Amino acid sequence: MTVFFSILESVGVLLGLGVLGFYIIGRRIMPGNVLGFLSPLVLDIALPSLIFVSIIRNFTLNEFPAWWQVPLWWVFFTIILTGLTLITMRVSNRETRREFAISLFYQNGIFFPLAIISGMYGSDSTYLVTLFLFISFHPALFFSTHYFFFHTHSEQKIDWRKIIHPVLILTLIALFLRLYDVHTFIPDFLMSGLSMLGAMSLPLIMIILGGNIFVDFQGQGKVHFFEVTKFVLVKNFFFPLVFLGILLMVHPPYPVALIIFLQSAVPPISAIPLVTKRHGRNSAITNQFIVASYIFLLISLPMMFSLFTRYYPV
Repeated sequence: MTVFFSILESVGVLLGLGVLGFYIIGRRIMPGNVLGFLSPLVLDIALPSLIFVSIIRNFTLNEFPAWWQVPLWWVFFTIILTGLTLITMRVSNRETRREFAISLFYQNGIFFPLAIISGMYGSDSTYLVTLFLFISFHPALFFSTHYFFFHTHSEQKIDWRKIIHPVLILTLIALFLRLYDVHTFIPDFLMSGLSMLGAMSLPLIMIILGGNIFVDFQGQGKVHFFEVTKFVLVKNFFFPLVFLGILLMVHPPYPVALIIFLQSAVPPISAIPLVTKRHGRNSAITNQFIVASYIFLLISLPMMFSLFTRYYPV
């Protein structure tokens, strides 16, 4: 039960920050248009700073002799996830099947695992390095493939600034500095400044998320209870159970298994309603998928993670 309540506390803190953002925008303490300016601050500056500092401080070849295999495990995860998405999207209504599929496929792969690992194992855990190595190509995948779900790829121009993301750039720079043992030349004041920037990434992104939910839910119309229920059952419960079974068969190293399992169990990435709206599709239902998945995470993730620690011990 200790694991159950530890995960429950980590998820509760995240959702509490989201509620705070919802309240701030709802009470007009901060105007909603500010959120668009804050998001790049988190995703392009604060988060890459956090990743850079974590790798510089915690990565060593003795601790990660097979570090290059971690991105390959991400490829393995993505292939399995693609198959599961193609299969389970069939349970959805045909009219919103593409919204259902895109919400299943792109998980919130950084912030929720970051909060859970920090809460369970500490903010300097080496598991965070595994997480950042694992997820380094995920932003590029999202920005280069999301339009395939809506058959509009012929109209798109490649935005290399989003594909070659600061997350990937800072990950590669930090790895280079550690592998060639030149990280000692980084001034302490620079590391301290980057640490402070990185520390604000998690609380700020959850506040932004809560504010965006308030903005997006204005004039939503009807709630699709049946579709949302199917989505939660698939995303929050079925996916992690399937991946747990696969992990027990393949049995990768525990840090990799931990990250893969968390990736399978977390809610969709928060940018899905935005890209859905840009493609002229039903962004209202993707908002409902995300909110429902976040709320039920209070139940699903403690349950699923308890199963993981029981059958896949350290």
